[in-house]
Amino acid sequence: MLDCYITSTGAFLPGQPIDNKSIAQYLGTTIGESKVKEKILSVNGIDTRHYALDENQNATHSAYELAAAAVKDCLPAKALSNKEVDYLSAGSTHAPLLAPGITSVIHDELSKQELVTHALEINSNSGICSSGAQAFVNASRAVKSGDAQTAICVGVEQPSVILKSKAFRPTYDLLNIFKNIRTSKWFMSTFLRFMLSDGAGAFMLEPTPSPDKPSLKVDWTYSRSFANEAPLCMKLPSSKSAVVLSQDVKILSKYMPRLSERALEEALAKNNETLDNFTAILPHMSSYFFESSVKEIMGRLSPHRDVPYWTNLKTAGNTGAASIYIMLDEYLKTQPVNTGDRLLLFVPESGQFNYVLMGLTVV
Repeated sequence: MLDCYITSTGAFLPGQPIDNKSIAQYLGTTIGESKVKEKILSVNGIDTRHYALDENQNATHSAYELAAAAVKDCLPAKALSNKEVDYLSAGSTHAPLLAPGITSVIHDELSKQELVTHALEINSNSGICSSGAQAFVNASRAVKSGDAQTAICVGVEQPSVILKSKAFRPTYDLLNIFKNIRTSKWFMSTFLRFMLSDGAGAFMLEPTPSPDKPSLKVDWTYSRSFANEAPLCMKLPSSKSAVVLSQDVKILSKYMPRLSERALEEALAKNNETLDNFTAILPHMSSYFFESSVKEIMGRLSPHRDVPYWTNLKTAGNTGAASIYIMLDEYLKTQPVNTGDRLLLFVPESGQFNYVLMGLTVV
């Protein structure tokens, strides 16, 4: 078994940062959302986000172009001149095409932009927030097994195409809305208009560290689904009439904290780790609503030390499957990083409660 290192990172957030007051300029407005908008924004704690939209709700990029921009940021031309990528892996919640797999079309886009123009092995991952992290897991396995010498993994999201008012078609179940708005089908889709945003990120993985800049050794990865014991929580049905993403907040609140702690405990135990071993934790959080749960879990698992955590949710927004890439890229570029530092990446997914964790060491 070979080693695997993250030797380069990249990210792409389209357009200018959009503050809370400007959301409607890009997503438009829908019936009834003014009753819940401010409450949702106050709870999720996001100040700015990015949309691949202009003010007429026309897309400025496709999901594939977002992914290619992140890969370009990860792989400058000088790096490509002496490195041949032989494995490409990507994940997203919603690709424009149901088929072929998202990585096929990203490969095509990379070729058109003369970034990766040769044949290679690909891996496409579907899901919600953990699909991008699973792309990383599969790419790291390819490098560790020796099947790939240079792998690129990508997480990309473009929810604006289905959340903009011109495309958004929620269910107006009036009886439930008046009875308990939070359990209505209307709320379960409408609140996501103020939760999600666009972006992409990419990592380059190799069996040896970079000779001229810090790299991150992939010590271990852990991926686990609890769909056998938790109900469906977040879904995106395939429909010709409307594509509506929805999340059951009641199920989310009941299962997410408990299963998050369990996934973290099991990942640490399996790899003979404790939380105290890590310099910082980078958790994917969909909302600052979960910040107290994160702190409680970390406090129970590390009672003698406050392990710091870091997120850019407030300024980058919730970019789902791309968030862990965008987060690590900004962390490495803005925070002090020293040889020997340990980072724990934690990606919970509420689709039907799938979790991915990665233990990394700076070298």
